[in-house]
Amino acid sequence: MAASQVVHVIDDDADVRQSLAFLLSTEGHAVRVHDSALAFLKALPDAQDGCVVTDIRMPEMDGLELQRRLNELKAGFPVIIMTGHGDISLAVTAMKAGAVDFIEKPFDDEALLSAVRTALARHATDSERQARLAAVQSRLAALSAREREVLQGLIAGKANKVIAYDLGISARTVEVHRANVMTKMQADSLSELVRMVLAAT
Repeated sequence: MAASQVVHVIDDDADVRQSLAFLLSTEGHAVRVHDSALAFLKALPDAQDGCVVTDIRMPEMDGLELQRRLNELKAGFPVIIMTGHGDISLAVTAMKAGAVDFIEKPFDDEALLSAVRTALARHATDSERQARLAAVQSRLAALSAREREVLQGLIAGKANKVIAYDLGISARTVEVHRANVMTKMQADSLSELVRMVLAAT
């Protein structure tokens, strides 16, 4: 687990918050507790990366609504829902909305710890993917207008001669622009370039 990752525990029950914080911290996790979904959302701008463990039933804003808000905000926190009182249909709704897991109360400690490990691993993978995507978008932004036109032709599967005809330039000029695109995009092959651009657009 990355040192910067934190497990954010959200529950209106102080005893639950305390016991979960103790369990998670003894396993080496950094933990922050919040007594409501609204309190967590208020702290969100300064919240460290990690995952969220939240009760599904809370006053003011429940766990499902919190998850919806996090999705809308593109906050990127994997969510684990704690559920009780036969709330399985709600938990399934949460899973469909993107929750990593739901844990039925009373739950086995290992079940929760396993869900947290999965959530943090997913978050790390998502963060790496986002970083790669941002890097590709930055490289795309560095292309000249003509290089972008040549790139669009390449992505469309057109040969250099066809791209040259479409743009009213020589095939040799297309080759120069193509080489510049490959260098700027840090692509070793045309297939890699295509995959890269499709993933970023």
